[in-house]
Amino acid sequence: MSDEGDDIVLGELDDDELVQQMHDDLYDGLRDEIVEAVHILLDRGWQPYDVLTRALVEGMRIVGIDFRDGILFVPEVLLAANAMKAGMGILKPLLIETGAPRLGRMVIGTVKGDIHDIGKNLVSMMMEGAGFEVIDLGINNPVETYLEALEREQPDILGMSALLTTTMPYMKVVIDTLVEKGLREDYIVLVGGAPLNEEFGRAIGADAYCRDAAVAVETAKEFMARKHNQPVAAG
Repeated sequence: MSDEGDDIVLGELDDDELVQQMHDDLYDGLRDEIVEAVHILLDRGWQPYDVLTRALVEGMRIVGIDFRDGILFVPEVLLAANAMKAGMGILKPLLIETGAPRLGRMVIGTVKGDIHDIGKNLVSMMMEGAGFEVIDLGINNPVETYLEALEREQPDILGMSALLTTTMPYMKVVIDTLVEKGLREDYIVLVGGAPLNEEFGRAIGADAYCRDAAVAVETAKEFMARKHNQPVAAG
């Protein structure tokens, strides 16, 4: 293909073409193009929430499917997520201003003793890309840090990550502490990390084990849908 054919002028595309181009640009991790396209749509009178859902979230949904199916790999998804994050940086203050709806709120962090964060960062970015508000606590989090964040942020979801077999059991410490304090039922608890599996997730009392970021997004959406649709328990 000639270079000429690749020189797409974003401002010359109509809205539908531009949104489609944004999906392609997100897929390719083109940060500058996403920033430019977000500005163009806003200048054309688009609501920030529509830019978020139709352009960024839908684009990241496509990325998530191909990541899940082994077509895309972590480095490519990180590029896509970074491009999405650049677009989100423009939209975030506008979304707060307009009081746009969010799918839910999540507190996430790597557990005490573990300093691995690539997987966690990927989950954070893809959750944001899917329309969740994410509070990332970083690495090496003791139970006290989780408890403080849960009280402060009042999230729907607690996410915990571990990459070492030696730090995996600390997830149970956090969940057991929530049980002791009568807080366990207040949160959807999702766990992930290379050495984990579904059996471990069940054994420690988590709501679900998520094998990768794409699964984490799907699982979070399912739990939030259930949470909002279920009748309020008596008492």
